[in-house]
Amino acid sequence: MTHQNLLERQSCLDALDETLRAVARGGGRISLVSGEAGIGKTSLLERFVAMHTADHEILWGGCDALFTPAPLAPLHDIAGRMRHSMEDLLLRDAPRPLVFSTVLDELREAPAPVILIFEDVHWADEATLDLIKYLGRRIQQTCALFILSYRDDEVRTGHPLWSVLGDLPTRQVRRLPLLPLSEQAVAQLAEQSPDAARDLYLITGGNPFFVTEALASGTAGVPNTVRDAVLTRAARLSPNARVILDVVAIAPSRLERWALDTLVPTLAGFDECVEAGMLRLDDAAVAFRHELARQAIEVALSQERARSLHHQALDALMGQSEHAVPTARLVHHALHAGDGALTLRFAQVAAEQATEQGAHREAAAHYQTMLRFANSLRLEERANLYERLAYERYLTNQIEGAVAARKEALEIWRLVGVSEKVGHNLRWLSRLSWFLGKEADAVRYGDQAVALLETIRRGSELAWAYSNRAQLYMLAEQRAEAEKWGERAITLAEELGDDEVLAHALNNVGAALLNVNDARGWEPLERSLELALKHEYEEHAARAYTNLACAAISLYDYARAAVYLQDGITYCVDRDLDSWRLYMTAWRARFRLEQGDWAGAEDDTALVLDSYTSNAVSRLPALAVRAFLRVRRGDPGAETLLQEALDLALETDELQRIAPAVAARAEAAWLHGELVSRKDELQRTFDLAVERRYPRTQGELGYWLWRAGGLDSLPAECDAPYALQIAGDWRGAAEAWGTLGCPWERALALLDGDASALQETLEIARSLGTYPLTQVILQQLRKQGVRGVPRGPRPSTQRNPAGLTNREVELLALVADGLSNTEIAARLSISAKTVDHHVSAAMGKLNARSRAQAVASAYRLGALTPATERGAKIEPER
Repeated sequence: MTHQNLLERQSCLDALDETLRAVARGGGRISLVSGEAGIGKTSLLERFVAMHTADHEILWGGCDALFTPAPLAPLHDIAGRMRHSMEDLLLRDAPRPLVFSTVLDELREAPAPVILIFEDVHWADEATLDLIKYLGRRIQQTCALFILSYRDDEVRTGHPLWSVLGDLPTRQVRRLPLLPLSEQAVAQLAEQSPDAARDLYLITGGNPFFVTEALASGTAGVPNTVRDAVLTRAARLSPNARVILDVVAIAPSRLERWALDTLVPTLAGFDECVEAGMLRLDDAAVAFRHELARQAIEVALSQERARSLHHQALDALMGQSEHAVPTARLVHHALHAGDGALTLRFAQVAAEQATEQGAHREAAAHYQTMLRFANSLRLEERANLYERLAYERYLTNQIEGAVAARKEALEIWRLVGVSEKVGHNLRWLSRLSWFLGKEADAVRYGDQAVALLETIRRGSELAWAYSNRAQLYMLAEQRAEAEKWGERAITLAEELGDDEVLAHALNNVGAALLNVNDARGWEPLERSLELALKHEYEEHAARAYTNLACAAISLYDYARAAVYLQDGITYCVDRDLDSWRLYMTAWRARFRLEQGDWAGAEDDTALVLDSYTSNAVSRLPALAVRAFLRVRRGDPGAETLLQEALDLALETDELQRIAPAVAARAEAAWLHGELVSRKDELQRTFDLAVERRYPRTQGELGYWLWRAGGLDSLPAECDAPYALQIAGDWRGAAEAWGTLGCPWERALALLDGDASALQETLEIARSLGTYPLTQVILQQLRKQGVRGVPRGPRPSTQRNPAGLTNREVELLALVADGLSNTEIAARLSISAKTVDHHVSAAMGKLNARSRAQAVASAYRLGALTPATERGAKIEPER
């Protein structure tokens, strides 16, 4: 779609202009330009950039459609136009935090708004996706309009970009989905009457690129596919021009002009390709005007012709100086040329470079590519390859794939007879099995590793095996065994001077002590973190942050937990450590649940449960929190979720996983007057907590067992707030929970009080948006003879299709008008926290994960007055 025929896109151009003006007023913004292939994303951006080139700095980079994407491809495109020395940083593979912070400085220090474009981010490598997240979180600090274009029909749940877009700050993001052209626009573009253009519209669906190609094909009828249109158009070119098209087609995104000069004997047909609208020349590189056209020409090549061209391209690119061509591109051509030796050579280098730049998913893909030709490797080399692949998969949360690769390596080492390597992989299989929630397998592999390695020598592998056993016992809340194995690992690690094993073992011992409220655990855990940060042991630092945060939450030390969660999640995001980021996010959901921030807790559970990389270990705490939220809000689907959480937890046989699910089920049963039905389940789990000496779990489950009439005596190691409640001191318990900032638990404590206490409980329940608890309180008030207690929802609430109160409808209407919680609070003279509670309650009733989804659902159900009747505008959810 050319600039002259940019039809039905003015509103999008206006939106981009408006966003750019907002940047000029202060604070960066993000625009997401999306649509199917051929819809005109590039044409829109070219027009927008042409309008602002004179007044604004333009930094435009794109992602490549290589077999395995090159790390940070957009940065390589824009490096030469940046004021900071980005080219030098990329050339020497500088640490990723330095690269990312340099980009941020570039945008912060810009004298005027910068237009930064990353095109085709559906092809982005993992490092680029992390850069997008990094800039997205800090965009408000910059003077930049950050535009991302992508094919939305390719970005579904499970696509890496999907969760990245969900992490972007909502207030700074504007979505611009491009729609197909109307039938009238197609007729205008074709310069035909509406009747004559109707067939063209029906065949093309209004896709601008397809319309253009169909018109340019010169055929009497309408081609059935884009490929037909492109090939018909190409067939009219001279033989020389067609050779040039073939050569450019095997190079995704673009081909350098010098490479074209090398590969094509004569360029007599080049101008013909440009004039025909097939190719374009930009910055000394040749490219197809559209990726769909390139793909059509490439697919039409015979297998032999394609292999020959890839061989020629490879020879030309290899003749350049080192670093002149991204290694990932050499891998692409070597693979398609069928050259196993060169594929192995370049994929190895590309994987190592990807690892250095934090693109672990791309590193794993390169190792997977090497396996296609692994039969030519020696057995030891093949085993090492499987180990490297397993580790990269582990870092990117591809745990099942990591297990498969470890088992392959294990079998080879057994065949070769290298016992130390056998023990190494057994220990890793133990660790990975735990991630999959398979504790029995984890213990079996861990025991086999220790038994084998103790027969060899006292080396680092044995220290690791000891520490792994300590970790398993720590996770199973068996403090004495965890301490014993941990001390063995610490002693051997210090004897060997191995700080990495030492950091791991200190972590296990510290966490095991804190599990039983032993404050001695803080010192080894904090020492573990210090060692990990000092030596840049990324995984161990992430694990230390995680255990410090989890321990602080379990011990009600919320101030300490907030610091470790913030620092830990930021550390993991910056280093692409998905497993730990998701796990800490799940625990942050629990932190927010306990502190009364239910909307924040819901957001965190969505981040984890909707992530394409979440595994069983991360899902369990998030599932438990979501179950608590549904139970407390009275949302539909609570029972199904409770059963799913319990079933998944029971597979782990770990009390820390099982107890929250059991507690949530008890809470649900109590709210419905059926707590006695959970008595046996509570008793079994409570006995396990007593056996393992876990104070918090003894308190929480003991409390519900007491409510069910099944607790004979106060648990010896029960946490103070629960102990006070069970002992009959509801005032002391309520005060303790209030001091800790736990409103739900405070409300439950006050339930045992007098009418005044119940009135306070009612206020807490209403502020939290918990309809089931509100009904329990009203029932208690009626039992105490308090007059004027309503017997159910107001008539207006009963009439509302979603059960929304008048206040909830009022607030949702303001949300629909685009107001933030702070703006709503100012307009209604209430606190932002009160607004948050009511909006969260409405979201719960509507089973919505976001404010926009809640508005859309309420409108669809008829629970919210249509915007047109209120004189306001509701933007439809996209």
